[in-house]
Amino acid sequence: MHRFFLPPLECQRQPLILSATEAHHAVNVLRIRERERVVVLNGAGDEFLCEVQQADRRQVTLKILQKHAIPPLPYQVTLAQAVIKGKTMEWIVQKATELGMHRIIPILSERTVARVGADDASSKVERWEATAIEAIKQCGSAWLPRIEPPLTPRALLARNEKFELPLIASLQGDARHPREHFHSFLAEHRRLPKSVCVWVGPEGDFTPSEVNAIRAGGALPVTLGQLVLRSDTAAIYCLSVINYELQSPRRQS
Repeated sequence: MHRFFLPPLECQRQPLILSATEAHHAVNVLRIRERERVVVLNGAGDEFLCEVQQADRRQVTLKILQKHAIPPLPYQVTLAQAVIKGKTMEWIVQKATELGMHRIIPILSERTVARVGADDASSKVERWEATAIEAIKQCGSAWLPRIEPPLTPRALLARNEKFELPLIASLQGDARHPREHFHSFLAEHRRLPKSVCVWVGPEGDFTPSEVNAIRAGGALPVTLGQLVLRSDTAAIYCLSVINYELQSPRRQS
């Protein structure tokens, strides 16, 4: 069944009216027809089963048949990802969305090759948000991750945000396998963490001063194995391992 996206405010009226971009895709690419059933996601936890009332070049209108409230995951994962140049960052956003990220914070490290000025930051965030929207339509998630404007490590640390399990992908010798940190948390709290943050650096990693500051902020170093991974590979490795650990059928009482 085809999926479409409408922001929450636009899902409060009946019938639903697809945006121009979504309508064009529906009519000219997917060839939807009247009385066909489709799904609309609002990115805020609601899924609407709809029937197509009108589908032509002027407008696509949908009648809501059922509304389902999809609960969020019992945990929230934040990816603090160093900005990568080109379309690689879009690929990271896409895969992170498919892996159920709660939030993505683009990081401007000292070694970040891609430079994001104040003038083009908003346009990049809009493009990343569009990528995330396409990703939830593909994977069927009712929740759209929040993508923040790019920040330096120092600016993010200055917020003093608290995570139950903050991690940093690290090449340092004292880095531990991610599972060890999850096991330690489980042993101490008798449950899995409800909020996790993972920092992933650029090609060449964060600078030593950045690593020290992030670790001083509480992040625990995790190893990604014996091989040195590209930044995008490291991000997906970390998120996959975190998802595996958080979704494991351990007793949490």
